[in-house]
Amino acid sequence: MSGKKNSITRRNFIKYSAFGAAVLASASAIKSPAAPAKKPLRLGGPVFDDYDGPDAWVQCLKSLGYRAAYCPVEADEKDDVVNAYANAAKKADIIIAEVGAWSNPISPDEKVRKAALEKCKKQLDLADRIAANCCVNISGSRNPTDWDGHHKDNLTEQTFDYIVETTRAIIDAVKPTRTYYTLEPMPWAYPDSPDSYLRLLRAIDRKHFAVHLDYNNARLTRECFEKLGPYIKSCHAKDILLDEKFMTHLDEVRIGLGNFDYTAFLTELSKMPDVPLMLEHLPDAEQFRLAAEHVRSVAKNNGLTFN
Repeated sequence: MSGKKNSITRRNFIKYSAFGAAVLASASAIKSPAAPAKKPLRLGGPVFDDYDGPDAWVQCLKSLGYRAAYCPVEADEKDDVVNAYANAAKKADIIIAEVGAWSNPISPDEKVRKAALEKCKKQLDLADRIAANCCVNISGSRNPTDWDGHHKDNLTEQTFDYIVETTRAIIDAVKPTRTYYTLEPMPWAYPDSPDSYLRLLRAIDRKHFAVHLDYNNARLTRECFEKLGPYIKSCHAKDILLDEKFMTHLDEVRIGLGNFDYTAFLTELSKMPDVPLMLEHLPDAEQFRLAAEHVRSVAKNNGLTFN
């Protein structure tokens, strides 16, 4: 969006918030070669059980049927501990999907902005140390009190340029070699569409800047994978429900209770099966279990698997 259009229309808000199998034919007299087996997808989520080290952590993940994980250590952890978790994950064929850097590095409050920049650098460094697929944050907000809130200046050219400058500074300070810095899409901040994400990729122009996907729905999902596929390092799994109210009202709900098209999502994701699909934003272990059960059932119905 240009700086001349700061408002978000109802249609665009729904669009951006709401963000095939091969046919084999053969003659009866000719036996077609068997189709190659599809590589299993990777599902991950948080671990609620206590664990006392890398081996116990791996067992917790395996008991949940996960082949992807959130980072299990903090940025100030010693190198030998970080390396132990990285090695345990590699040995167990578990991908550490992401390290969160949730903060506002473009805050108008200078104290908040500087603290956020330092956090982003530390978390990106941790992601590189533990060989996570990516370090993820949002681009931030010009809202002075809400780190991820809407603001009239968020979707302006000035803010776009500020995001480019800030993201470059984070990556250039850390100089990662094994991971990527990524931005989660938002309905009222850049990147807010596949095209604005592509524009950021080109403007930031850093090898270790990539894509974290968090979009709805089927058509938009396919567009995201078509345009951003080569850059995607991790995906979030969630669902959304549009309420029958006059003013647009969207609620995030447990996967399977909303309108998100997981057939489209998993079909696209199956083309890059080592990109983790991470469950999030649920209150307890039982809700995560039910969400995982639904995702796995959709996968099974479409000839896909997470095992």
